[in-house]
Amino acid sequence: MKSFSLAAALLLASTSAIAQSSPEDADKRPVDAHFYELTPLKPGPDFAGRLKAPRGYKVSVWAQDLGNSRMLAVAPDGSVYVSRRSEADIIRLVDANRDGRADGPPTVIVNRPGLHGLTIFEGMLYFMTAREVFRAPLRPDGGIGTVETLIDDLPDAGQHLNRTLAVGPDRMLYISAGSTCNACDESSQENATLLRASLDGKSREIWASGLRNTIGFGWHPVTGELWGWDQGIDWLGNDLQREEVNKIERGRRYGWPYVFENGQRNPQDEPPGGITGAQWAAASTNPALMHVAHSAGMQWAFHPGGGFGPDAAGDAFVALRGSWNRKPASGYEIVRIRFDQQGQAQAVEPFVSGFMSRDGTGHYGRLAGVAVLRDGSLLFSDDANGVLYRVTYDGASGSAAPLAPPAGPMQQQAALGRNVPLALQRPETRAAGTQRLAVTSTAFRAGAAIPREHSEYGLGISPALAWTAVPGVQSYAIVMEDPDGSAKPVVHWVAWNIPATTTALPAGLNERDRLTGGALDGIMQGATTRGTLGWYGPRPPKGDKPHRYRFQLLALDRKLDLPLGATRDQLLAAAAGHVLATGELEGSYAEPAGG
Repeated sequence: MKSFSLAAALLLASTSAIAQSSPEDADKRPVDAHFYELTPLKPGPDFAGRLKAPRGYKVSVWAQDLGNSRMLAVAPDGSVYVSRRSEADIIRLVDANRDGRADGPPTVIVNRPGLHGLTIFEGMLYFMTAREVFRAPLRPDGGIGTVETLIDDLPDAGQHLNRTLAVGPDRMLYISAGSTCNACDESSQENATLLRASLDGKSREIWASGLRNTIGFGWHPVTGELWGWDQGIDWLGNDLQREEVNKIERGRRYGWPYVFENGQRNPQDEPPGGITGAQWAAASTNPALMHVAHSAGMQWAFHPGGGFGPDAAGDAFVALRGSWNRKPASGYEIVRIRFDQQGQAQAVEPFVSGFMSRDGTGHYGRLAGVAVLRDGSLLFSDDANGVLYRVTYDGASGSAAPLAPPAGPMQQQAALGRNVPLALQRPETRAAGTQRLAVTSTAFRAGAAIPREHSEYGLGISPALAWTAVPGVQSYAIVMEDPDGSAKPVVHWVAWNIPATTTALPAGLNERDRLTGGALDGIMQGATTRGTLGWYGPRPPKGDKPHRYRFQLLALDRKLDLPLGATRDQLLAAAAGHVLATGELEGSYAEPAGG
């Protein structure tokens, strides 16, 4: 066992180590944090029988001597696929004779450095490393065919490289991209998010952000809503930040890195661009439930019901790897998340425990993966000792029901803002007068091609824009859209509260909520169709005919009061009845098939 304590007064005030904070946030908070590493212990032959589980449940060893066994996926034929990070592979195990234990040694299916997340969907094995996503067809013998690379440009992983993925009821791929750090202003907007991608990997967007490290997530079998477990910030003390259970919805922010739990401020940093902690908290979604800090939730599995406890249907089971930044230690168990009849999370409770020694100084395992077997029993992995444990229920009969959450909630969220008219074709932008704005750019002429450096295939920087001043204007707003893209239209830029005295923007604007400095000060930027903030350059599919890109300017008689990360539709709703004049500039872009 290794242990040391760090005690410090963290100041939300101006110091050389901590960013300047607003007066409303000023605070002094003593922090007593620990690096508390438990001593690894070897479970004996009768260890499984000594684990604690609710009345009627029994824990047994399903497989052992597996090495660094992490994430689990169960195939339709009942075979179990296990990722092993240290061994850089996926193995397959089967229980052909159905005696409650895996048969013989495992079979290695595929090798890849850094391999971690995996899932099975419609006869295909999807798996991933920190930066790549692959798929391959499952053969009748349990092996795989030719491996296809779907994605090879996920952002750098940094501190949280153990990424996971799953296919949702909407037949889209969801990828957890954890933060690169404990708490920081990320260099890539795709970090600390849940991403949504097409099954072929050719398109992707940010589904939700502010998620520090949501390794475990899944869809409720009845409601089809997406839920996940987010790991909290370290070094805030023994009891902060508590782990979060979130209902994860498109476009929502979940606080990280500047606020946590129910709006508490992180004393280590402040939002960029002059945004206050209160503003960040107001734009963030609070968790549905919280659990003991530093427990480190890992894989998540909803139980569809059948072959298990009589009330298991609709509840979720999560593996808690266990803490290193808390004294006494937390985690080292399987927990159950109770959901009510409406599919809403109600409580987190222990399910299988006993992996910590009685004196709290040692552990008999670090838990990682969890899955439901075809017979309804629960399987979970210990990656420290290479053991897969199986949980059964006395008297259970039948098998697990099909896990088929309805696609409606995900499809409805994804459809918002799609198949609608362009901004200047909507009634919200009808101008009070007849004056038109003349919009120009030094980068391209009206109707001409937009230079590649402004596209996502190039440097991805915004082009310079200029427009004519409008008498009586209080602010300007910009909406840039591609009517030829898949979303019809694809939103590439949303900006508002451009000062009345500003009639030109330079190239290469920052991609964040609020801009600062001179004529840019106070300009707000919202969400694109891709879920990012600020400029998102042209990115038509390679080989497509040129797409049109409409830079649409609104002159308004007031500033807009919109939430952080507002969408185009929120901007247009707020602008309705306040438009003095409009104007637009159209350019085009195409990327050659071999580009």
